[in-house]
Amino acid sequence: MFLYRLMMLDYRARCILVRTDSLEMAYLNPTVSEITETDDGDLEALLRTSVDTHEKEQTPLHPMDVQMAVYHCSDSFLKQIIIAKLAQCQYALPLLVPDPVSKEIVCPLWTFRQITKSWKVTQIEPDSQIVTMKNIPVYKAQTPLVSFFRLGSLSVSKSQLMNTLLNDRHSTFFHRNCLGSIKSRHLMDGVAEIAWYCPAGKPNDAFNDCIAFCNLHGDALSLQEQCEILIEKSSINIFLVETLQKNKESSSFIATLFKSKKSLICVTVDDCYDVKTKNGKYIIGLKDKNQADVSEQLKKIIREVLSSPDGSNLKPFFHLETMAELSGTRVDESDPACQRGKSAALQIMNLLTKDNMDVSKIKDEFLAVQGQLWCDWCKIHKQLFHLRGEIEKERSQKQQELMRIRQKQCAASCSKLMELFIGSLSSLPPIDKEYFLKWTQILIDALSTNYLSLILRSYNTTWSEVLVLKSKHDKSDLLLRKQAELEGISKKLQSASFGLEHIFREMGQLYEAHREIQQERNNTDWSKYPELAAQLMISGYPMELMDGDAGHVPLTWISSLLEEVIKKLGDQRVFVLSVLGLQSSGKSTMLNTMFGLQFAVSAGRCTKGAFMQLLKVSEEMQKDFQTDYVLVVDTEGLCALELEGNATPHHDNELATFVVGLGNLTLINIFGENPSEMQDILQIVVQAFMRMKKVHLSPSCVFVHQNVTDVAAAEKNMDGKRRLQEKLDQMTKLAADEEVCDAECFSDVIEFDVQKDVKYCAQLWEGSPPMAPPNPGYSESIQELKDVILSKASKSAGITLSQFKTKVEDLWNALLNESFVFSFKNTLEIAVYRKLEVQYGNWTWALRSKMLTTEEQLHNRIENGDLDKVEKKYLLEETSKTFKEIRKAIKTYFESDKDKEMLTQWRGRFEIKISEFYDEQVSRLKTKLDGVILQKKACKQLDDDKTGFENKLLQKSKELAQQLKDKVRDEEELNKQFNSVWSGWITELTADTKTVVDVNLEEDYCTILQELGFELAFVDESKRRGRYKKISEIGDYSDYLKTSGPKFLGTVVDLYKKYAFSSSFSFKEQQQIRSLIEKAENESLGALKSKPVVTRGYTPTYLHELAKHVKDEVEKFVSERKFALKKDFTVDLLLYVFDRTETWLLESHKKFKMRNDPLTYLESKEAQFSTVFRSFCKGNSSAVVLGELICEKLKASTVEALYNRTAIDLADQMKCNFPAFSGNTLDLEKHILKSLAEKEVFDDFITYIKNPRKHTKAFIAAAVEKYIFKDHKDEAMNLLEKNVLDINSLVSQALFTATHKVQTQGGEADRWLKEFSSALNDKLTLDPICSQNFSDINDFNFLKGEIEKGFAAIIVQMSTMSLENLKESRLKPDEILTDQLCKRCWVKCPFCSAVCINTIEDHSPDDHSVPFHRPNGIQGWHYKGTEELCITFCTTNVSSEGRFYPHHDSEESIPYKQYRTAGSKYATWRITPDGSRLSYWKWFVCRFQNTLEEHYNLKFQGRGEIPDDWKKISKEEAIKSLDEMYC
Repeated sequence: MFLYRLMMLDYRARCILVRTDSLEMAYLNPTVSEITETDDGDLEALLRTSVDTHEKEQTPLHPMDVQMAVYHCSDSFLKQIIIAKLAQCQYALPLLVPDPVSKEIVCPLWTFRQITKSWKVTQIEPDSQIVTMKNIPVYKAQTPLVSFFRLGSLSVSKSQLMNTLLNDRHSTFFHRNCLGSIKSRHLMDGVAEIAWYCPAGKPNDAFNDCIAFCNLHGDALSLQEQCEILIEKSSINIFLVETLQKNKESSSFIATLFKSKKSLICVTVDDCYDVKTKNGKYIIGLKDKNQADVSEQLKKIIREVLSSPDGSNLKPFFHLETMAELSGTRVDESDPACQRGKSAALQIMNLLTKDNMDVSKIKDEFLAVQGQLWCDWCKIHKQLFHLRGEIEKERSQKQQELMRIRQKQCAASCSKLMELFIGSLSSLPPIDKEYFLKWTQILIDALSTNYLSLILRSYNTTWSEVLVLKSKHDKSDLLLRKQAELEGISKKLQSASFGLEHIFREMGQLYEAHREIQQERNNTDWSKYPELAAQLMISGYPMELMDGDAGHVPLTWISSLLEEVIKKLGDQRVFVLSVLGLQSSGKSTMLNTMFGLQFAVSAGRCTKGAFMQLLKVSEEMQKDFQTDYVLVVDTEGLCALELEGNATPHHDNELATFVVGLGNLTLINIFGENPSEMQDILQIVVQAFMRMKKVHLSPSCVFVHQNVTDVAAAEKNMDGKRRLQEKLDQMTKLAADEEVCDAECFSDVIEFDVQKDVKYCAQLWEGSPPMAPPNPGYSESIQELKDVILSKASKSAGITLSQFKTKVEDLWNALLNESFVFSFKNTLEIAVYRKLEVQYGNWTWALRSKMLTTEEQLHNRIENGDLDKVEKKYLLEETSKTFKEIRKAIKTYFESDKDKEMLTQWRGRFEIKISEFYDEQVSRLKTKLDGVILQKKACKQLDDDKTGFENKLLQKSKELAQQLKDKVRDEEELNKQFNSVWSGWITELTADTKTVVDVNLEEDYCTILQELGFELAFVDESKRRGRYKKISEIGDYSDYLKTSGPKFLGTVVDLYKKYAFSSSFSFKEQQQIRSLIEKAENESLGALKSKPVVTRGYTPTYLHELAKHVKDEVEKFVSERKFALKKDFTVDLLLYVFDRTETWLLESHKKFKMRNDPLTYLESKEAQFSTVFRSFCKGNSSAVVLGELICEKLKASTVEALYNRTAIDLADQMKCNFPAFSGNTLDLEKHILKSLAEKEVFDDFITYIKNPRKHTKAFIAAAVEKYIFKDHKDEAMNLLEKNVLDINSLVSQALFTATHKVQTQGGEADRWLKEFSSALNDKLTLDPICSQNFSDINDFNFLKGEIEKGFAAIIVQMSTMSLENLKESRLKPDEILTDQLCKRCWVKCPFCSAVCINTIEDHSPDDHSVPFHRPNGIQGWHYKGTEELCITFCTTNVSSEGRFYPHHDSEESIPYKQYRTAGSKYATWRITPDGSRLSYWKWFVCRFQNTLEEHYNLKFQGRGEIPDDWKKISKEEAIKSLDEMYC
């Protein structure tokens, strides 16, 4: 409890009662003893009760024993912290400490090393008074020492008397009258404590300069060793004795001191006289005097002695470091580990102080990498986001400049300082390393602090001179010189700020430079720097997150540092606490007090930039926490004066947005009650939170109002909260206009409760510094605030370290652009959404797989004649189980995933999308099955005739066999006989039927084109050229431009102006023609597929309607524009449309013919009836013949079922295991791009660029073919064989079921056939068989055996079937996968035509996005009126100063940064600036430069000249870039 309170700067930490029986602690409160009632006259009983009560009470421990016990139990580092906190609490500090075991006297010099004292020295001159500020580490301070001793036991308190000299309102030295003090103590006797009086430069100062006061606890007569040390070191020795009468041991001791030359003040308790001797000895009597008078008398004597002009040798200055020279005492710094750490640190300091180097030049000399080079790099890097003119060329130049700076940084490294520092950091053992870092920090701070004091003194002097000159309205050169001198001192002040954080920054810059150049110099192992820094961060050292001097976040360094932390700790969850506030508003002090952190707080070294420090959540607290660590982010003050003129105007907004975005909770620190200052910070903070709302980040905040005079006044606080709420709402309205956000009050922006989220803190000091102790109310307020923070932290899941790393990158990259909201790319959210897309793909695939299985089953039932109508309700029932399982999986995913908080925003939308997909699939399945039923009904006549045909063929075969029985035994002769009659039978059976003729599409094409007015010769010439086949991918349509005719008589001048510098259409016109072609193709194919070709057959009318529509569309297109197209275009477009529809037409007509042409059907049965004929000839029984007939019919059915099932299984296998298909659309796109690069076929690239859907389908088909027929052929065959076995089992079970039922329930062949067909269920189809010819069968076991024997041969044959037959099956794996993978968003970027990669087709309200944006020139963009192809990326343009025309006929250009205002097709796109980092398309442009120029009839020249650095990109780097940017 003592230590906890001390760390919170609560000087009441000593006021804790510790009982020896239970060691329980409690704040000391007045004790009210229980009063026992007695008779008034019974005094004896009353006294006896008092004695008994006293005996029952346990004696508590002395508060100073508690302090010293904690001190003795601490290691040297904790001791240093404890002493530093005691110093902050204005308590005396142990100077000489007897070891409780060895009794050796120890001087804890180490514990003083981090204490700095500030004071003002007043020098009184004859005509003026000069006040000088000093800020010195106490171990370096040389001050007079006044020591107090007690001889014997006294009735007055020496410590209390000393307190009146230092601060009569605060007990610097603990004394007998302090709360909790008791007579007995165990660890304080022999301890010498020291405290410093630091004047404030005011008239009421007790002393004009700093004085050290030392207090030896205990009787000095028995503490000879300590007494001698202090007497020797002191300027003035003050002894308190009872009396100076002879025959007292104390009298002889004092007599000896009177003979010495040291100044002596003897204070006697029982005497009342005062004496002053000639040699500077004083006697003061206390009798009959009050303490205040004695205190004033002592002050006067001390001032008199110390200011005496003579005898200066009698007043030696006390210097803490000289305590190490004393014999008989041990200095704690003599520890070997401490000495080794100090030795390593001194090597660095010797280097820094060599040749008396100016401190302001140290960073330039030894830390050159982070100096001007780093500032120049940051400046140029920020310019990359504000390009204008020839953007890519300018970008390339600036990137080369950045690389040159990095090369210079590498050349400048590694300085001797960094070699020594890194060497010690790498080689020293852990404890030595800790000492090394502490010593380095201590020594550097001492060096810079002393120098800063000198500079500040010079600054104050010069500033005073400037003010005097200004007051005189002096406009001479002297004023200008003084002002210039003042500016120089100001810069020197910035340069002189030097600490351990600058060395860490140098490590980061060395790492970034070498990492970018990819080389090592001077054998410096720069790659280990992140690991070293990570260990420091884990140990509790703050790490710089944003460089305060350059105003930049070194992303490469921070990312690598955090990656190393993750390697060492694991990807732990952290609660990020950030703090914002005005400069010098106590932010760092608050954090240090609250959590015991190490952020810089001194006035000379305010926090600059942003620092992060890691705090581990203790095991006890982890029970209530969801995070393992708290990550605290401290920042420089907003509106910092030293930044004026050096920082960009939006620096504060940038910093606020950055830290607010990082934090799970942000503390908004408000200091004092100045309305203007409050308005400044509130405006910045509100805008930052509004930005977070717009990019879907949801941090929380707590307002901390510091330096409030009366925190307990509830009414005043309520009024303050009301005014704060009003001000926040006012700022919200102002920020809403600037950020274009719909918000009326602050609670619209962030979840905020003014009653709970506003805390008031008392002022830090209880009085006026430098002697004022911290205000206990401040400590209480900080503790309450800490409880609020921990409460919020316990309810938060925080974020992982890897997510924090990503968030740093996202926020900073967005801040580099002016438009934060449109530039912010929430990588964490994107990653979670991409995972969700993969899950969505899995869920839809599960539904699709179920639909395919259901389709296959119902298709067989329809073909078997068991189903002639399909209701949607029935389909819903058949698939409802799978749908319920999917919905359950969705619920589990959204509620159980580790990112469930982020997923919540999409849950409702995805649940709706899944339901819509399910309904769509059911409707689609119904449509397909209705089509099958329609076909079945359309073929009813043929189906009815089939039975008759087959019955007649069976009869004829039987009759022919009877005729040839015993006449022909040769198999060849039998075949000859059968073949001789087969054609006649077919002719006889189909004599009265109408056959379906084959179509001649080529002839129809020519006829239709002629009817539309195109000459046959012209059409033939177009066919011969073959240009029509790639009309959709042509780069330049200028050849189709009609350049003569009446339409152009009045526009010759316009045409000349338009095409004088280019043989091409404008890019927009090219796009319009391409859109016309795409529209014609899609509409034609769609219209044709709506025709009943499969059920009613083909007619040329369909093509005629299609061609007429296309011609009309072309004419309409031309009529709306100022140019005309040659008829070549219309002919080529019609031929292209014919070509694109031909495959579907031929396949559909083929299906129609198979199902409706009796001749075709009967010809397909030749092999079947040849087998029956031979069987009859061999004299086989009816059972054998029927068995063979069934096997023949099953053969076709089982083959179809086998390949359909295998197609489904292979599609499922590829969807689950094939990398390109198993992820989301982004994964598919990456694999497509990699495939294109590997093959390097230009035409394939153009197809992908112009018609991405077409290329995607081709990629899927090619990938499926390669997977099945090459890479995984064995696996595919295994699937085929498995399905063969499944079919065999199905048929065997059906045979058993049919035979068993007929044998047990009775029946003939007709009954057996029905049972067998039924048992096949919906897995196989079986054409009807006329049972009349087999009525004599009665041995069904024999029939079963014959079928099993025949079917076994079929199984063997199927097991060896080729996978090639999959290409002919009704279901094809590539088509199944195409249906799944191509059901996505196909909207194109309005600039570069890259396709949106969202897996959901209609993903509104989410914006369209694609990571793979590309140079606009690869699809034909060129500069207006020139032949110069455009090489800029839209991801670069949107962060540049450029402008564009949204439409080909636009008269007004739009800034790229405001592209979303250019119209609806722009407004739905989110194009995040990425600095065109993607190397892939740069490589493509260079690889196919000449081909692209020929394709578009344009050139990469002028503004479109390809930068040299693009040409250095290899294909391997291009492919690698796809994964590096979007892994």
